Amino acid sequence: MGSKERIARLKEETRLNILDAALEIVKEDGWNALSMRKIADKIEYTAPIIYEYFANKEGILLELTRKGYIILAGEIRTARNLHDKPEAQLEAMWVAYWNFAFKYKELYQLMYGVDMNCCELKKSMPEAELADDMLWDVIEKLITIDKPSEDFICRKYYTFWSIIHGLISINLVNKGRDDEMNQRILKDAIRGIIKYIND
Repeated sequence: MGSKERIARLKEETRLNILDAALEIVKEDGWNALSMRKIADKIEYTAPIIYEYFANKEGILLELTRKGYIILAGEIRTARNLHDKPEAQLEAMWVAYWNFAFKYKELYQLMYGVDMNCCELKKSMPEAELADDMLWDVIEKLITIDKPSEDFICRKYYTFWSIIHGLISINLVNKGRDDEMNQRILKDAIRGIIKYIND
């Protein structure tokens, strides 16, 4: 490996270490505790070195948000590909969304602003659309009316999202039920919306 490749690899490793350290700090102390100084201390670098990789904390938040959307899209894609029928695909995809929210709690909080201020720059992030587009496509397959309008499909997507995101948010702020009850509520909600999707 040449020196250019080695330098590039070391830079990428340092960048990833910064992101991993930021996430560790958040897991330990919450999003409000995150600072460039704490990240530098965690990886035993000086703060100016952190600024060589990210201009500010917002840059780190943006990159973590992007990472979250990429992981979410991958998990939703995997869930969709396990089934052939759109009804089963949609249920599996929303369950994968639910599971992502609790497996990657801190990223979900950042991505959707649960119990914190979310990163506003995500609106211009193409990765933010990956999971939404897959869910939208399967919802569209379930609609039996001829040539449904985009507004109609959009309403169905937001019906799903608002209920599932609401359930996740309730549980992330520790106001939910036990896991068995949550799974029953989640499945009831998904199946109920699927049943009435053409109304």
